[in-house]
Amino acid sequence: MDLTLEVFVTVVEKGNFTRAAEELKMTQPAVSQYIQALERTMGAKLLERTNKYVRLNQAGEIVFHHAKDILGKYTRMHTLVDDLLHRASGDLSISASYTFGEYVLPHLLAHLRDEYPLIKPRISIGNTTEVAEMIVNHQADIGIVEGEYQHDKLYIEAFAEDDLFIIVPNEDRYAGKNEISLSELSEETWIVRESGSGTRNVTEQLFTRNNFQPKHKVEFGSTQLIKESVEAGLGVTLLSHWAVRKEISLGTLLMLKPGSEQVRRHFSLMTQATPYHTRAAEIFVEILRLNKAFPTSYV
Repeated sequence: MDLTLEVFVTVVEKGNFTRAAEELKMTQPAVSQYIQALERTMGAKLLERTNKYVRLNQAGEIVFHHAKDILGKYTRMHTLVDDLLHRASGDLSISASYTFGEYVLPHLLAHLRDEYPLIKPRISIGNTTEVAEMIVNHQADIGIVEGEYQHDKLYIEAFAEDDLFIIVPNEDRYAGKNEISLSELSEETWIVRESGSGTRNVTEQLFTRNNFQPKHKVEFGSTQLIKESVEAGLGVTLLSHWAVRKEISLGTLLMLKPGSEQVRRHFSLMTQATPYHTRAAEIFVEILRLNKAFPTSYV
């Protein structure tokens, strides 16, 4: 592979020589030398540089587009050879939103390690909007989010269903109930995730469908904090059953259907809209599609 093109693409995607050097495990002067060599070869400046940013000029846009295509074809070539030799290895960058990333993904990673020990995953967790931005900016190979999401630059595919329930503390007033109407919870404090979260979107949609707005609402940016707060009696919430499996098993929280309604969304994977992916990424997508190694549900 032409290392000069890889350095150039990395500088553009990271937007900074220093971050590119860290990613490539090079010195910053070495990165600069590669860029200068490419510019001499092309006979044109490719980047506009300041102390704060690096941006493509018009010539750079052309080179970047074709460099990505060349590197993609090289990756595809490698993938086909790996397929032929039944080999899968290398880095795999996964960005996941909180529910999937914290409560489902660890089980899939354990399965991946057992089946493909040479694949080295790197994980980042954020809300749905942040995950999508990482894929758009080439900062992750695969994104996994909850709920509906649209983006014209990304390939998005639903691969599993996720049911959500009203989560309440294990108190006598909820004992023996399987479901509860929102109107019964009108005086309760509702603890919700932050804007941009897939769980927050589903919660707001539930409120809208039922023409319901809680009198008291607080916003937390952590599912774990929300669960601890419900256990402590601070309020109630709407969460995926994946997120409360342990607490339901231990009896510290109760899980109720919102009336007769079933609140369901999908887990979706997202990637760059290109046929060129590493073998490691393709294998992990297959694991997602087959729902392999999902933890056993308590629902």
